[in-house]
Amino acid sequence: MCDRDGTFYRNFSRRSFLKTSAAGAAATIALPAGLASLLAPNAARAAGTTIKATHGSGFCNMGIFLAKERELTKADGVDLEFVVTPSNTEITTMFGAGLVDMSMIPYSNFMTLYDAGAPVKIVAGGGVEGCIIVAKEGITSAADLKGKTFGTFQADTLEVLPYDYLKKAGLSFNDVQIKYLDTSPELAQAFMAGAIDAICHIEPYASQCVLGRKGATVLSNGTDVYGKGYSDCVLAVRTPLLESNPAAVKAVIKALMVAQSQAEADKQAALKDTVGKYYKTSMEAAEDASTKQPIVVDQRNQTQFIIDRGQSMMELGYVKKLPDQGAFDWSLLEAVIAANKPLYDGLKLKSA
Repeated sequence: MCDRDGTFYRNFSRRSFLKTSAAGAAATIALPAGLASLLAPNAARAAGTTIKATHGSGFCNMGIFLAKERELTKADGVDLEFVVTPSNTEITTMFGAGLVDMSMIPYSNFMTLYDAGAPVKIVAGGGVEGCIIVAKEGITSAADLKGKTFGTFQADTLEVLPYDYLKKAGLSFNDVQIKYLDTSPELAQAFMAGAIDAICHIEPYASQCVLGRKGATVLSNGTDVYGKGYSDCVLAVRTPLLESNPAAVKAVIKALMVAQSQAEADKQAALKDTVGKYYKTSMEAAEDASTKQPIVVDQRNQTQFIIDRGQSMMELGYVKKLPDQGAFDWSLLEAVIAANKPLYDGLKLKSA
């Protein structure tokens, strides 16, 4: 089902993904030498003032990108250091293995680690909505996807949405040919080059795909399946860091809140600081996408939504049980809110 075709696709399977995730949870993975060298010294360093983090590539990561670019954690004595990964899979693997302290990660990838027993907790939100199903000309409904090639990422929210979208229409992944890819630019390019009939992508790449392939149609933006404000990515932290240095975690959460406030006040400045360096897309596509996947740090109201998505993750074979309330620790977020009421009250998007 996940065959290689041309230069775009990797031969993934759920079994190999689960092995990688489990290995990450047990900290028994082998990393490329060049990548491993970036990680020394290990995550214990976070007990001081430097926090190592991985991140994704969508607009749901804009808060952490702005926190890094504008050095928003330094006011509280914390340096935020990014570890760049070669593909989406390594983000999950490295975080699960404890080679980084925190990750801005899709809730679905987090579930695979939590289910495997990794000591990780969701402590804040990243972004909401912005998972978009885009199809080539002539495909205007779920029924039209039957027999077509469909590109996505493995165990990602971008796999969960099409699974739920097709299920709602009485279809399944058996009705399409799923193609798993590695990176956001690669997935977008495969669609725009005509190698894939449909994809599920994040912003700003979904808008790039609509603009870049004549006749492309948006089949779903997720709100038709989940309703408005659904979670996409979350800030997850290793439990040892939560216990040893909660002040550092609170510094990052506060920085994300400041970044959200700044992006809401001046979206153009936020795009200027991130498009090109973090988003490999045009400013035109980024501007078009900028309202479709906003930063939302306070996602406490998405707790049940995330737990409920565990059912789809179980059916897809990625987890053995539903996540529970133990996957979340909102206490540091709540402490940051209490200590920064004017900042929090000024945010446009939040749970309360």
